[in-house]
Amino acid sequence: MDCIKNGIMGQIVGDALGLPVQFQPREERDIDPVTDMIGDGAFELPAGSWSDDSSLILATMDGLIKSLNGDNVDSTSLNDIIDWEIIMRNFSDWLNLGEYTPYGFSFDIGGATRDGIYNYDDGWEPLECGGIGERDNGNGSLMRILPIAFFIYYLSKKYSFIEEDKMTAVHNLSSLTHRHKRSQMCCGIYVNIALEFIDNFENGKCLDLEELISSGINKSKEYYFNDDSFEEELHHFDRVFSLNIQNLPRDEIKSGGYCISSLEASIWCLLNNENYKDTLLTAVNLGYDTDTTACVVGGLAGIFYGYEDIPADWITQLAKLDYIENMIGKFSQSLID
Repeated sequence: MDCIKNGIMGQIVGDALGLPVQFQPREERDIDPVTDMIGDGAFELPAGSWSDDSSLILATMDGLIKSLNGDNVDSTSLNDIIDWEIIMRNFSDWLNLGEYTPYGFSFDIGGATRDGIYNYDDGWEPLECGGIGERDNGNGSLMRILPIAFFIYYLSKKYSFIEEDKMTAVHNLSSLTHRHKRSQMCCGIYVNIALEFIDNFENGKCLDLEELISSGINKSKEYYFNDDSFEEELHHFDRVFSLNIQNLPRDEIKSGGYCISSLEASIWCLLNNENYKDTLLTAVNLGYDTDTTACVVGGLAGIFYGYEDIPADWITQLAKLDYIENMIGKFSQSLID
């Protein structure tokens, strides 16, 4: 399935593009903007290195693949099919054993993600592991959520999942490390936008970015405004729900590790560019949490513009490219089968 390759590769390339300048302020990027894939930086790694964002995407994909080999694969409930225990075990293997990494060790680990995995290692139930405090709303679940959009879309061709089941699955996947309602909403909105992008690609609808993003946001708005459990969180998403992100000046777009900042920045970068390369460079040159901003927007840009629009030399520089391509292939094949 080309769409999966487009999106996942779009994310991992974005992660690698932004990693070398992570933590550096916007003012520094304004003086010395990133224009190509580079190396060194905060972690002194070669060009094409990718971080926790991509590792957890790969771990999630592997967990979803293994879920489809489980006992509940014929269930009509999405949340019964997905084995949260396997996914969380994969996260633990990443943190503790260096699995799903480019060089055999984990690095660049977010605090909420680490805490969630430690909770699991201490015997907590997977869906209870994520933090629920105000300060637990980093972008650590948003950055790895895209695989479930593909999972939902392609399995829906075989099963008739109800909307509540789909959204609960997204929220559950977030909750493994980020259980606060705000983090769940960010993931839900992003997945709904991604589903519009996937459907546009698969059915050749040729809708423009603004139409697709607006449709995904409006579907999210309808869902969350009708679920009282999210009522107290709605005002945090006023700028997203207003559909006016595109027109905000760059100075009003934040690019730190807060989940809403990453969601808003990804939408803003998409709507203010016309190809994958410019979208990703715009994201990286916002500064601060550069790898995650680029990873989050890279998935959507990859789906919309296609694999061919991702600079070939950015792809070929990726660490363990064969491993990435193999995992994408296995994930795609599992959804076909």
